[in-house]
Amino acid sequence: MITSLPGNGLLNVHLLEPGGPIERVRARQARTWLREHVEAYELVHLHGVWDPILHNAAREARRTGTDWIITPHGMLDPWCMDQGRLRKRLALAFRGQNMLEGSRFIHALNRDEEAGMKPHVGAATIEVIPNGIFLEEIEPLPERGTFRESRRELDDEPFVLFLSRLHYKKGLDILVSAFEQVHARVPELRLVIAGPDDGYESTLHTIIEASSARSNIHCIGPVYGTDKLAALVDCDCFCLPSRQEGFSMAITEALGCGTPVVITEACHFPEVAEAGAGLVTPLDPEAVGQAMHEVVSSTDARSRMGSAGAALVREHYTWPAIAARLDTALGLE
Repeated sequence: MITSLPGNGLLNVHLLEPGGPIERVRARQARTWLREHVEAYELVHLHGVWDPILHNAAREARRTGTDWIITPHGMLDPWCMDQGRLRKRLALAFRGQNMLEGSRFIHALNRDEEAGMKPHVGAATIEVIPNGIFLEEIEPLPERGTFRESRRELDDEPFVLFLSRLHYKKGLDILVSAFEQVHARVPELRLVIAGPDDGYESTLHTIIEASSARSNIHCIGPVYGTDKLAALVDCDCFCLPSRQEGFSMAITEALGCGTPVVITEACHFPEVAEAGAGLVTPLDPEAVGQAMHEVVSSTDARSRMGSAGAALVREHYTWPAIAARLDTALGLE
């Protein structure tokens, strides 16, 4: 994956052996490497909050006088903090708080994440900088019809695409319920669910089997690379009704492909509605279904939203634009 990124030749990648259960809990091997190498770096960028390797990296950075910044990736979001609440509170109290408060700054991916993490980060500075994509990863886009050609069960009917891991927080129960409502009004509409299982696949299949729209719902497993882009190009609407997102790359890629999106407020991407690139709804099946119907029933609306989304990504969510904002936060401009 790294070798496919633009500028990958500038990266020096060192992969640690995964080790066994003790290494995952204590990260001793990782700490040995960090103790020997951290001092050579000007900045350590930590991604996450809970993994022991992160705490060891911050400890070694503090020892050598090296700055570090932290990107929690939504892990301090109120919804996430309520999952295993006691364990996470204890982890923050015993070691996480020092790591957070000692950072040069904490990198939030959106304004909602900034607000949600404030109760947990003390006096630490927070900088809001979104993620981005490389246009080289999506351009040129596959020809329209490529995905349909590979999925003849869709015929030529319109379809809504869900593309993410199969996990409870992704709102798949809400998605199926919302689709039922739209299917009752647009019987030819299909729902394609693509993504790897993350503990929810069996529950999802149970929900689908009980659905009145089950014959029009297609679970196709994970899709990557060109196949993923082809699905985004061919779908009439991308829908992600998540209960929580840090910053969704799937939404950003859909927008970049010129695909209108329907997402929930819990995706923390209000710029979608502000730019007219899609619809943002409450976490409610009826609201999601109404938005979905609004998009799939209007060719003009899909065209306007798709163009607005493509422009939004190219103006604000490419990695060069994000890098410039990070340089500013670090005082490197």
